[in-house]
Amino acid sequence: MDAQRVAKWMLEEIEKNQCIYQDDVVDFLVKSDSEHLLRENADGNLSIGRQVLNAFKNLTESNVVWVKPDRYWRFRVPEDELGREASG
Repeated sequence: MDAQRVAKWMLEEIEKNQCIYQDDVVDFLVKSDSEHLLRENADGNLSIGRQVLNAFKNLTESNVVWVKPDRYWRFRVPEDELGREASG
């Protein structure tokens, strides 16, 4: 599996479920034997690799936002401020 395919899968999941959590993406990559698309963060936990995040951003930059406190992506709504991050 490559980063583009994962990014497309992430978008499909948002379309089906209204959002996708970072932990669900990590679980998907582990179960798909695609650990090469993961990295270890400063706390020693697995997180999504930069190539996947870049592919996903290129695919969804104008219509998806990252909700940092809860660690998930969702479609942008009119109340969202400019930028990639949203408050909830």
